[in-house]
Amino acid sequence: MWVAGGDRPGLGPVDVVVNPATEEPLAEVPSATPGQVDQAVAAARAALPGWRRTPAAERGELLHGVAAWLRGHGDELGRLMALEGGKPLVENTDEVGWTANAFSYYAELGRHERGRVIPSVEDGQLALVLKEPVGVVATIVPWNYPLLLLAWKVAPALAAGNTVVVKPSPYTPLATLRLAEAFADLPDGVVNLVTGGAEVGEAMVVHPGTSLVAFTGSVATGQRIGALCASQVKRTHLELGGKDAFIVCDDVDLEVAAPGAAWAAYLNAGQVCTSAERFYVLEPVFDEFVDRLVAVTKGLRLGDPLDPATDVGPMVAEAQRARVEGQLDGAVREGARVLAGGDHGGRERGWFLAPTVVVDVDDSMDLLTTETFGPVAPVQRVGSLDEAIARANALPYGLGANVYTRRMDYMLRCMDELEAGTVWFNDPLTDNDAGPFGGMKMSGNARELGPEGLEAFRETKHVHLDARAERKPWWYPYGQQG
Repeated sequence: MWVAGGDRPGLGPVDVVVNPATEEPLAEVPSATPGQVDQAVAAARAALPGWRRTPAAERGELLHGVAAWLRGHGDELGRLMALEGGKPLVENTDEVGWTANAFSYYAELGRHERGRVIPSVEDGQLALVLKEPVGVVATIVPWNYPLLLLAWKVAPALAAGNTVVVKPSPYTPLATLRLAEAFADLPDGVVNLVTGGAEVGEAMVVHPGTSLVAFTGSVATGQRIGALCASQVKRTHLELGGKDAFIVCDDVDLEVAAPGAAWAAYLNAGQVCTSAERFYVLEPVFDEFVDRLVAVTKGLRLGDPLDPATDVGPMVAEAQRARVEGQLDGAVREGARVLAGGDHGGRERGWFLAPTVVVDVDDSMDLLTTETFGPVAPVQRVGSLDEAIARANALPYGLGANVYTRRMDYMLRCMDELEAGTVWFNDPLTDNDAGPFGGMKMSGNARELGPEGLEAFRETKHVHLDARAERKPWWYPYGQQG
């Protein structure tokens, strides 16, 4: 682990990190004990006064240094993430680049402003709105994008003057631990990395020394975190699950829409919070769209994530694959048909699941109502855009939505009516460092990226200043007021 500027061995139970493509062990990673979580939080709290008073320009330069380190270690980190997480190598090297960009973006945004001056209620006064760090941020990062989703939290938190304690997933801790070197130039205790599972995360959540909990993961875990924080009135920053809709209108070029749909459904073996998991296709183009999607799906190469020719790697763990297979089996029992995939792609080892197209599905199936987090594309026909929007909005999730159309009137309707934090038209799953990311409804209560991502890690203080220090005519006693 990395605590107070130095390496620390975990003293708790050991987690074995396994290569999901081969099922072979990669490393043994001891967890933090409760006492070591205390040490990490204490280190972050001790570093907070100095870090929050470090000039924003200096903090920015240090964050630029983290970005430069990431860019210089892209190949190493990409390979390490492919081994521990199973994403194809190209997706991991892209992730490193995106991670570096997030640190660069907040290095500059953090020095842009610290609040604003507002009009005073009287002449001779000064009224300010100051933005200050929240304090120590407990950061709990998932396994699907271990560096990128770390950066989306840690970069703005540091830019705002907070200190952090970070816990990666026990599935994918190795690349995160390698980042300790990237943070070595920061003052001791500003960034602390601890390892372990749910019990370590819960210790961070309930610790009285943490001021805010930033978490990406399932709705159920987010609800648990929210309940634990409520007793302390502790702030939460929750990015939770999704069941994103993908609407295909009847005016599109299906040579573009079908590959776009495959990308949205199967990227990282479908293990993306914004994966397209419900496809609503207008009747006139349904049959041709399905045929084209099946053709694209069957042409994808399932295999070793280190092979440059691989399109889709394994799922991260056997339990994750079993959960998706359970949803598929249930849908088939209820009448769904699998037109492509649904098996292990001929792979005897590794947690592979071939990209899958399913039709004859309906909204009563778990496959259509509960987050899947696997490479499955269930496709339904709809009679109108009205029906597609209504079905898209029917679930309690509201993370993202995709729409393929060239009609401006369709775009205007969807951007206004879809209940989702991000709506992509004709370009699925594209993020923008300057554009806020997050969900509506049960998909979360915060935003990452953009100025909103910085604001999430700042506290607001109103300062009312009257330099004259004069007695006011409206003070007591009221009877002497003229």
